[in-house]
Amino acid sequence: MSKFYYDLHMHSCLSPCGDNDNTPGNIVGMCALKELNVIALTDHNTCKNCPAVTMIAAEYGITVIPGMELTTSEEVHVVCLFYTLEDAMRFDAYVEKHQLPIPNDTLRFGDQIIMNEKDEQIGTVDHLLLAATDISFTESYDLVHSFNGIMIPAHIDKPSDSVTSQLGFVPEGSRFTCFEIANKDNLEQMYKINPYLKECNAINDSDAHYLWLIHEAVNVIEAKENSVAAILEALTGNEHKLYFNT
Repeated sequence: MSKFYYDLHMHSCLSPCGDNDNTPGNIVGMCALKELNVIALTDHNTCKNCPAVTMIAAEYGITVIPGMELTTSEEVHVVCLFYTLEDAMRFDAYVEKHQLPIPNDTLRFGDQIIMNEKDEQIGTVDHLLLAATDISFTESYDLVHSFNGIMIPAHIDKPSDSVTSQLGFVPEGSRFTCFEIANKDNLEQMYKINPYLKECNAINDSDAHYLWLIHEAVNVIEAKENSVAAILEALTGNEHKLYFNT
C-alpha cells in the first residue's frame, strides 16, 4: 500500500459561491504547488467543469476523481465520486432534470461559468445550482451507485447543510461506508451522536471555494496505486480508517 495526498472536495467557478478565479487551470496549478496527488472537483449539483480539470491535471500527473456535491431534497450535502468521467456526466444530466428550476441571480449568488481545458469560458448554467434537488438522502446511496459512483455525506459536523444538521441523525439503514468531517476535533462528538459512523472510513477535505483554501499535502489515503479505482476502493473498504493526519 502507498500513501497519497488528497483533497476530494473543492469548487470551481461553476459553483455560484465559488470564486471566479477558481478556473480549472488555476485549481490544478494550485494543487500541483501544494503537491497533492489526487483531487476531486465537486461543484454544486453539476459535473460540467470536471472534463477540463481532468484534462489539465493529466499534464501534472495528478489523478482527478470526477465528482459533484449533491444537494438532497432535505438540503443535505453529499459528495458523489465516480469511477469514470462518463459516469459523472451521465449523473450530471440526471441531476439537472431533478433540480428546482430556479433562475440564478448572478448579482446575489454569483456566476456559474463552464470552462474548457484552455481556461476559456464556453458557457454558463442558467438555473441556480445551489437549489435543492428532489432526490432524498436515503435514496442517494442507491442512485449514485447505479451511476457507478460512491456517496459520502459531506462535512457531517457543520451546523448547516449536513446530515446531522438537517436530519438530526444518521438514518437507520444507511449504507455509506465513508463520511467527511470538516473539523477533525469534532470526530469523537460525532461518534457519540451517531455510533454508526464508527463503522465507516473518514476523510477531511477543504470544501474550498477559493484557491488558497485548498488543502496542503497533509491528509493521506492509503491505496494500492494512485488511480481512481484504487482510491475509491480504499474509501469504501471495511478497514474503518481515518484518512487524515490526526
